[in-house]
Amino acid sequence: MFTIIGNKAEQRLSRNIEDYPNGVVLCIDKPYRWTSADVIRKVKWMACRHFGKKNLKVGHAGTLDPLATGVLLVCIGAATKEAERLQSHSKEYIAGVSFGATTPSYDLEKDIDRRFPVDGVTAESVGEALKNFVGVQDQVAPLFSAKSVDGVRAYELARKLYKSGVADTDGAEDEAGSEAPGASKFDTTAAELLHISKIEISETELLNFSKDGIARFAPDMKPDSKCRINVADISGEHLPLAEIRIACSKGTYVRAFARDLGEAVGSGAFLTYLIRSRSGEFKVEDALKIESLDKIFTSEPQD
Repeated sequence: MFTIIGNKAEQRLSRNIEDYPNGVVLCIDKPYRWTSADVIRKVKWMACRHFGKKNLKVGHAGTLDPLATGVLLVCIGAATKEAERLQSHSKEYIAGVSFGATTPSYDLEKDIDRRFPVDGVTAESVGEALKNFVGVQDQVAPLFSAKSVDGVRAYELARKLYKSGVADTDGAEDEAGSEAPGASKFDTTAAELLHISKIEISETELLNFSKDGIARFAPDMKPDSKCRINVADISGEHLPLAEIRIACSKGTYVRAFARDLGEAVGSGAFLTYLIRSRSGEFKVEDALKIESLDKIFTSEPQD
């Protein structure tokens, strides 16, 4: 069995990687606006110095979007062989979903592109809609995602399409009758490029509903000037916000769930925040903060 390290680790790892023949798994709370690759680079640099190795296998068991936080399992050494198995386990998320608008990325990485009426968006209507999402279903992944399309990451295709003007020239109209350039064509392109995946949502729970967009469960989302990931500013929007707990299978895109939930209540919607609260048996309350890595790795290289 591999060695598991979370926030309850009380001592550093041994400096000899041979002491961990099955490898090490770090349960990390991924910081806001860090990519999963950013976390891997930092852990690999620290682990190589700690163990005195020029190269060391380091990988993760399940990507998290840059604007998501929560459980990211980082596998070191022989534990990388277990990454696929760990990734296959069920997940749980806490999601903030804003209604009355959409964005091309279905989260805050892109600015609002369309607006919708919110007259029918209430705690009751959202709660009723959530019941219909429980079970096995088909889901089209967001075009801005890590899903592979003929060997190319979908987000690479999405950014090319967005920059080329596909999302700016179509002139579609939303339900409110306002012009929304490119949105319809952009969504159609996504559906054509991405294969439909079979997912299962086992539980949904409405934790909080705020007509004015006041969040109760959002993570720390302090701005960081060093981060290259864009975050749209919706501070003046005051859109209705539902905070939802979702238990689901591997491969579920919560951004796509937010999109579909908006349609289910007769509006538009996008993801305001996302926390992966559990991955398999690993919970976010037991996860290691990125700034605490020096508690398990020494910062000095071996002689």
